This record gives sequence, C-alpha cells and structure tokens, in this order.
Amino acid sequence: MITRVVLLSVLVLLGGLSVGGVSAHHIPSVGDRFAYSETSVVSNGVGADYQGYTQSTVINGSLAVTGVLPNGTESALYYNVDHYSDNTGAQYSWTSPLPGQSGAFTFSAETFQYVQGTDNQTGDANSEVWFLVNNSLPVGASFSILGDPMTVVSTSYDFALQTAAGAYVQSIFTEGTGNFTWGDGYNLFDATYDWKAYFDPATGYILGYLYTEHDITTNNTSGDGFTYTDTLAVTYTSYPLTPGVAPSSSSSSGGQSSDWILIGLVLAVIVVVVAVVVALAVSRSRRRGAIPKHSATGQVSYAAPPLGPPPPAINLTPSGQPAVQQIIIRETVKVNCRFCGSLIDSTAEKCPFCGATRS
Repeated sequence: MITRVVLLSVLVLLGGLSVGGVSAHHIPSVGDRFAYSETSVVSNGVGADYQGYTQSTVINGSLAVTGVLPNGTESALYYNVDHYSDNTGAQYSWTSPLPGQSGAFTFSAETFQYVQGTDNQTGDANSEVWFLVNNSLPVGASFSILGDPMTVVSTSYDFALQTAAGAYVQSIFTEGTGNFTWGDGYNLFDATYDWKAYFDPATGYILGYLYTEHDITTNNTSGDGFTYTDTLAVTYTSYPLTPGVAPSSSSSSGGQSSDWILIGLVLAVIVVVVAVVVALAVSRSRRRGAIPKHSATGQVSYAAPPLGPPPPAINLTPSGQPAVQQIIIRETVKVNCRFCGSLIDSTAEKCPFCGATRS
C-alpha cells in the first residue's frame, strides 16, 4: 500500500510538471528570430468627420532573442521599417527604434509579460506580449495578449501564410472579442473588436493574426465612425514550422456538389485580392490602443506628418546674376613739378617725367 501511494504521488508530480510546470512549454533560445509583414488600414469612414477618410501603415519588422537568464527573463531586440500614407496625400517613412536607440527590451518566458521596455508597444508595459504564448495551453484555455483576453480555439489549425512564404502550416488558433471606449481628443468612440491570432505549436511564437475593429462616435448623433483592420504574417523564422494541409477541394458531407465550395474559394480569393489592392491604393498596432499604433509620435490621433528639413537659406541675389561687387575710388591730389612743371601725384617722391626729387 505504501509503495502504491508513493508511486501514485510520483506520477501525479510528473503529470503536474508535464502539464502546468515550468518545463511544460517551450523555452525561447538565444538566436530565435522571426521577421514579419504587417498592414494596418483605416477605411469605411462615415459621418462628417470620417467620410472618405483612409489611412494605411505598412510595417516590415523583426524580433530576435539575444539572451536567456536563469530566472526566465529573456532579452530581445526589435526593428521595424514603417511607411504611412492617407487619402490626403500625406506619406512618410521612419524606423523603430529611432536612430540612436537600441530597440532592446526584456520579457518573461514564465509569465509571458514585458519586464522592462517593449517592442514599441505604447501603453502596454507589463502587459502580456503579442508574439509568444504558452504552447502547452489546451483547447478552451484562456490567456491574454497585450491585455486583451483570448481563448484557445484549436491546437491543430491549418494556417495559410498570406505572404511570399506561402504554404499552410500547423498553428494554435486563438480568438478574442470585446468592446471598449476611447477618445482621440475630438470624439469619443464605442469600439467592438475581433482578434484572431495564430501561433506555432512547437515554439509558441506568432505566425500571424487578423484584428478587426469597428468604431462609432458617442458624443454626437451623426454616427461618425470607421473600420480598423490590422493583419500580420511571418515572412521568416529561424526555427522550422510544421507543415499544414491545404483545405480539400472535395466535399465531405456526402453527395453535396463541390461546385459551391469552388465558387466560394474563388470569391474568397477575389475578396483578398481586392482588399490588398485597396490597401496599396490608400497607402505593431497590434491592439487599437492608438491609431496609428506605430505612429512616429505614438499619439492617439490622426497626426500630421513630422516636419521636414528646414528650408534653404534665403539668397537675395537674383538667379543667374553675379553678386554686385563693391568698388572704392580714391581721389589723389596733383601738384606741379618745380623743375619741369608737369602735374604729378602729391604722394610721388620723384617726378616721373624729369626724375627730379620733390624735396
């Protein structure tokens, strides 16, 4: 009996470690790195303030783990190249971090929270990171990313990388929905959102996400509002991804024609192509804490582009004409030579005509 109790205790302990302990999930390693492409778009503006307004921010970024400490704290570096444009013709580009800044921050592989600094996530210090989750979470488990509650929907979802990387890969499919209120200094908004995020089952690192938000003003009756979408997909990983399976073209419902499925796929492709074309035409915001999330100023507003270089110095000289030169004319007194009578300069020591001295 004692032996059985001891054995059961050991099995329970081992089971606890494999499910909820420190070793249950993947631990990041030095050299882990991924690159991604992200596009955030504001569109579908309605009302006096937002009718016809569009903006787009395209981000190409990367994140790398640079150190692993025994206490579970990881150090990392981030870098983004960003480009913003809107329907007014304004557009500008910048990098994050800004020149002179390192882009270094730390996060915990145990709590999955930022520890010191962030990867340019304004207002999200000490919240859960967006790029890594506990890959041992079961279906139905709850967790948070950037403070937003999420639920694990599937641990074996075939995710299509909508980038040059192409292909389907296995993923942990998670989703979160909710609502909140916010203001941009001019209007107050009610916002509802749906966030679908996909993570690598082997490592827990991000594979991609789709964030969709609808905003309507509450401080006026004109119904001003817009739609905000943020899509992201990895374009490179230093670690292998698990191949997935593309959806079958045949129906599994028994006897149902596959023509409708084919038509649906064609329509879906058309919708994706149109969305991409629109985004390019109007052309970190992981969560709509600020619009644009990756703005150069980080402010919650539709800010004007930063000031450009100072204007050139004013040149008062007309173009194509040489500058006027200053000429000074001196007058010299003339006197008569006392020997030959010729007029000579009063400052001359000798007469240039007869050679006689003036003394």
